[in-house]
Amino acid sequence: MGFRCGIVGLPNVGKSTLFNALTATAAAEASNYPFCTIEPNVGRVAVPDERPAQIAALTGSAAAVPTQLEFVDIAGLVRGASKGEGLGNRFLGNIRQVDAIAHVVRCFDGSAVTHVEGSVDPVRDIETVETELMLADLESLEGRAENARRRVTGGDKDARNRLKAMEPALAALQAGRPARLAEIPGGSERAFRELQLLTAKPVLYIANVDEDSAAAGNSHSRRVGDRASENGAACVTIAAAIEEELAQLADAAERRAFLETLSLGEPGLDRVIRAGYDLLDLITFFTTGPKETRAWTVPRGSTAHFAAGEIHTDFQRGFIRAETISCDLFIASGGEQAARDAGRMRSEGRDYPVRDGDIILFRFNV
Repeated sequence: MGFRCGIVGLPNVGKSTLFNALTATAAAEASNYPFCTIEPNVGRVAVPDERPAQIAALTGSAAAVPTQLEFVDIAGLVRGASKGEGLGNRFLGNIRQVDAIAHVVRCFDGSAVTHVEGSVDPVRDIETVETELMLADLESLEGRAENARRRVTGGDKDARNRLKAMEPALAALQAGRPARLAEIPGGSERAFRELQLLTAKPVLYIANVDEDSAAAGNSHSRRVGDRASENGAACVTIAAAIEEELAQLADAAERRAFLETLSLGEPGLDRVIRAGYDLLDLITFFTTGPKETRAWTVPRGSTAHFAAGEIHTDFQRGFIRAETISCDLFIASGGEQAARDAGRMRSEGRDYPVRDGDIILFRFNV
């Protein structure tokens, strides 16, 4: 399943440049003026993972298929977006459709690229975007909470349950804190998710630095990292211009050499995806056979029964058992038959919690 991640931020901070790098296309026009992205561009990228190819080599699969992530390049936000300024309503509507927010923050100086606020201040920029999101949530939630209170007075039990989730979120927003930092009572987590608040979504700050700061960051990116720690968010430092250039190199050896000249151990894309996985607490499992070895993504803690449904509803409906082995053991054993001969394959039931790196053969009957 992967996840759908919206790339947001002020105009001219490098959102479309990052999108082009992530998707290795020029689908999003990166131009030096606000709102060059009007409709959200959507791109799918493969998750960098060597394991599918390693498994396929042992099983003789004709193809190795990685799992994919979806990135949405959303138009830049300006002050007043919560009241419809700029492309505010469209911007907020697009954010509601994503699972997580990748907030790109400008962390490079220079006048070649115009800053919509006239100066570089990453913390101010973060506050501008998050204030607009909080104002939109506050306006939405105040009306719903008042309606729920009236229904509670009339004895509506469902409204009482919704209100338990609304009130701490409302208190957090009124105090100038995002809804994701609210203390939601046990048992109200689902009701909280159903509120679909913008500031309840997990956030990954992407500090976009200049090329010289790509390896170690700079004072701007360090401020972003501090802000992330305060806001319950994650942070990755990259140079989007480097990533876009790197994406144009088709040869793996050229890519490695290019990274080495910049003292970079890996592409920024790898770090972004890894941080995204950690942010949403996702894991990868694999299926393998003659036609293909495929990677699948599920939330951590998912059962074998749930994972079966990610492949096909028939697998879930007729689930019998899951024959399972870790990827590491599978590779160390030399393949499926050797793993079976060594007694390393396990037979698990529907409630088995799938682990990252599991290779699973689902037995089912419909």
